Amino acid sequence: MTGVTYDLVVIGDVNPDVVVGPVTGLAFGQREQLVDHGRLVLGGSAAIMACGAARLGLRVAFAGRVGDDPAGVFVRGELADRGVDVSRLTVDPALPTPLTTILTTADGDRAILTAPGCLTATGPADVPSDLLAATRHVHAASFFLMPRLAAGLAALFDRARAHGATTSLDTNDDPAARWDRALLDPVLKATDVLLPNAAEALALSGDSRVTDAAATLAGHGPTVVVKDGARGALARHGDETLRVAAVPVEPLDAVGAGDSFDAGFVAARLRGLGLRASLAMAAACGSLSTRAHGGTAAQPTWDEAWAVTDLKGTR
Repeated sequence: MTGVTYDLVVIGDVNPDVVVGPVTGLAFGQREQLVDHGRLVLGGSAAIMACGAARLGLRVAFAGRVGDDPAGVFVRGELADRGVDVSRLTVDPALPTPLTTILTTADGDRAILTAPGCLTATGPADVPSDLLAATRHVHAASFFLMPRLAAGLAALFDRARAHGATTSLDTNDDPAARWDRALLDPVLKATDVLLPNAAEALALSGDSRVTDAAATLAGHGPTVVVKDGARGALARHGDETLRVAAVPVEPLDAVGAGDSFDAGFVAARLRGLGLRASLAMAAACGSLSTRAHGGTAAQPTWDEAWAVTDLKGTR
């Protein structure tokens, strides 16, 4: 590829996260409840993935949309402080920056409440063609939160691939629980790597076992890499299925762990690592990111993650 400025362009959601917990139950009727922790941190699957990739040493640009408001200023600053180029981040003149509140529980579960703001206006026009021509890889996240972008993502990925870039997608959850395959299937044909978690893989495929779900989704074209929590991760490429264990850590907060996993996998592939080593690096990055509160505070460097994979010399 000629004229490459970036290793990675990330497309998708960015917003402030207000993370509070642990919560044992919600009491309405104007009751005030006290929790141990409350933090304002950078959120959005795409944004956390971009920061994780920059932490791993990639040259990263972000394409998406924020509002012309203090929340937009906050997230732009957080991305830039972590080494992500925000010069192509569109400022919406009318709609606000999305806002998310995350309620955590003592056993690691969480509820996520999001006001979408300008996510509904985010679309292919927010990703300039020259940006697609200047990168080695394009990653998109939060597919079902941005219907305008989702409808044009297949064509956008096709353009990126025409310039020689590879592509990846993390759909994340579908708040409407429709998991629209008519919308997604054309995108899968232009996607090199699909990165769901286990629950998302089952919902997208209609299968009842994660290994079957990975095989079903891989049948539509992409390599499928599934985040499977404490059980580690698995990858399906063609007829080959690989699995790696999770890296043992003392987790404080799992928010954004899947996005850090995505960053690890993409960074490893862009370094030329094979599927097994890339899967191990992804699992390490996801696990290590849980050592602190928020999605970005404990994201590892390349050397930190590589040191716990026990794969030195493996490709």
